Amino acid sequence: MDEKTLKTLEFPKVLERLAAYAAFSYSAALARELRPTTDRQEVLERQARTTEARHLLSVHDEIGVGGARDVRPQVELARRRGVLEAPDLLEIKNTLIAARELARSVERQEAPYPQLQAISARLAPPPGVVDAISQSISDRGEVLDSASPKLAAIRRELKTAHERLLSRLERMVNDADTAPMLQENLITQRNGRYVIPLRAEFKGRIRAIIHDQSSSGATLFVEPLATVELNNQWHELQLAERDEERRILAELTSRIGLHAEAIQQVVDALAEFDLALMCAKYADDLDACEPVLEPFREQENHPGSTLLLYQARHPLLDPQKVVAIDVDLFEKTFAVVITGPNTGGKTVTLKTVGLLVLMAQSGLHIPAQSGSKLSVFENLFADIGDEQSIEQSLSTFSGHITNIIRVLEAADQRSLVLFDELGAGTDPQEGAALARAILQHLVRRRITCMVATHYPELKAYAHGAPGVVNASMEFDVKTLRPTYHLNIGLPGRSNALLIAQRLGMPGDILKAARTVIDPDELRAEDLLDEIHHQRDRARQARAEADESRREAEKIRAELANRLEHIEDERLSILEKARQQAQNEIAALNREVEDARRALSRTRQPVEDIRELQDKVEKLEAETTQPVERRRTLKTPEARPLRAGDKVHVRSLGMDGKVAAIFDSEVEVQLGSLRVRARIADLQRPGEVEKPAPEPEKKRASGPSAAPENVFYPSPGMELDLRGQRGEDALEELDRYLEKAYLAGLPFVRIIHGKGTGRLKELVRKALRRAEHVKSWMVATEPEGGDGVTVAHMVTE
Repeated sequence: MDEKTLKTLEFPKVLERLAAYAAFSYSAALARELRPTTDRQEVLERQARTTEARHLLSVHDEIGVGGARDVRPQVELARRRGVLEAPDLLEIKNTLIAARELARSVERQEAPYPQLQAISARLAPPPGVVDAISQSISDRGEVLDSASPKLAAIRRELKTAHERLLSRLERMVNDADTAPMLQENLITQRNGRYVIPLRAEFKGRIRAIIHDQSSSGATLFVEPLATVELNNQWHELQLAERDEERRILAELTSRIGLHAEAIQQVVDALAEFDLALMCAKYADDLDACEPVLEPFREQENHPGSTLLLYQARHPLLDPQKVVAIDVDLFEKTFAVVITGPNTGGKTVTLKTVGLLVLMAQSGLHIPAQSGSKLSVFENLFADIGDEQSIEQSLSTFSGHITNIIRVLEAADQRSLVLFDELGAGTDPQEGAALARAILQHLVRRRITCMVATHYPELKAYAHGAPGVVNASMEFDVKTLRPTYHLNIGLPGRSNALLIAQRLGMPGDILKAARTVIDPDELRAEDLLDEIHHQRDRARQARAEADESRREAEKIRAELANRLEHIEDERLSILEKARQQAQNEIAALNREVEDARRALSRTRQPVEDIRELQDKVEKLEAETTQPVERRRTLKTPEARPLRAGDKVHVRSLGMDGKVAAIFDSEVEVQLGSLRVRARIADLQRPGEVEKPAPEPEKKRASGPSAAPENVFYPSPGMELDLRGQRGEDALEELDRYLEKAYLAGLPFVRIIHGKGTGRLKELVRKALRRAEHVKSWMVATEPEGGDGVTVAHMVTE
């Protein structure tokens, strides 16, 4: 990829922002060295790695490479047979431990992460290195006594010699004859040897070696001859300790050197893993998405490229202020001519497109809406900004032309070319002719390009040339300010006369100016004005229609909700009346039966009673008919879900925003968490939830009989059975599994505790037989271990 273009598009600034998420210096360096790749397969792998990392962070936000350091210099020194200091060895140990913990964290994840797992497979530290360092070096970076028996023995002797030396000196300091000759009753050190402060006037009164004196000369720091031998012994043991520590450090360093390649591989893998996490965190902060990477297709008179960006945002601008743009090169279009006023956003548009292509090919998710599509370009060239060069004595125009010549020589059909203010900086007529010729050259060679210009000649060329389309940056003539919106398909208007008129330019001057302009150009500008005016009116009418439709849908939903409540009340009243009638009929049946028995005992005819009994049975049959729900007002069919729509995830009871849409699932952003949910599990704001029918009416037989498009409330993700009797617990478990299946929960946690193990065995035996349970497993230790069973539910 062209390095000059990377700087022109400010790609290094994007990498600096990425590097800010690094956990240690090596991964930060990898981020700054990140470059776009032209291999589509590699780009797909990089994008998949970022997607996996985002998903992993959403379910395990604490995962990372904490404790890791860039220990490559230390490892290289060990390889060259140098000797590492204890803090260096401690850094190597902590880095290897961080790698081991990270690998274990990835292994414990239930979801597959093939890209990240391939990296974590290289995180295993060489055997014995961590244990050897832990046995010899403390967490404060000191050599431990346990490093070797000899060191332990030396330190014991050293402690004894030190105590003996200080004891002798303390007796001298506290001696009644010696104390008056001392400046202070203390013991200090000079040149690594213990001394006492003797007053200068008593020099020679104590047989001693003078090591130092105070700045005033009033105090001499002397070592009594009686302690010289003790000082010597203590110093010799210190040297022995130093030599043994050096030997231990050299031995540990030698072991590091033997495993230098393996440790280097671990550090590389840590940096790669951290880079993936950095890309994920940056993508989350940008609210970015994974682009769809389309291959170049075979197409006549077209390079076969794809450039489709929805709601694209410049990654370096304030997300609260940046205006999103749509860039949609139609199936037969590969060149865009953008016109519009100065400071209208043409340059930002070109930089946005270029930066998003570079980010996508570097493995970064792009700040655009889900569904954006890009080709993997083999090169990207940009001529944007001031190309003036004092060193080469080039003017701005000359600098641009020099760069353009370089681009034209290197670009091909697999390249993307971005030119800003093509042909500017020279005579307008010659500049326009040159700009048109350059654009024709690019189109003839079928090179995907976007060109920003002021020249009307390029608008006319783009209107008639196959594969080329006009585009413009909007300008609000009422406020005299740009809106920064990009319109594909419409050329920009020349607003100079209109702006001058609104600013108060005299009418005779404006009239004189219009007489100079070519009438054909005036007619074209008037036609453009009319097109833009009609488009604005159509936009306004559509916005009003959309608002009216939303209001109508809201009112319709409210009416449907009210009718549902009215129907519920009607059904409730009729059900109570039916129940009361059934009770009265039951009482009447009992009275008829009593009368029949009385007549039978007196041997009286019972024909009249039988006739009455038939009427009662007829009434009973009528009252047993269920009350049917009347058909209420239908709610209108909702439009298809789009990225950015607000939804409620029923099974989780949480509100979120649609981030991406797949065939039968939707990725929803719930705060910092991203989850996938079935479309049937989502509810839009304002939708009416239907009450769930009784359990026996919900299904016919088997798990597959559960009705679709009906909302069943979630019973929660876990059931606590601790302290319950076996039969009661199994009944509650059966009811809970039924509700969890109908609510569409993917898995549930059954808390039964450990105890005697009786309840645990009953629960797991029941789970084996349960028709709604696909499989079960013992929970991990952080989740409760053997006291909790995780059951994976049948979801289809």
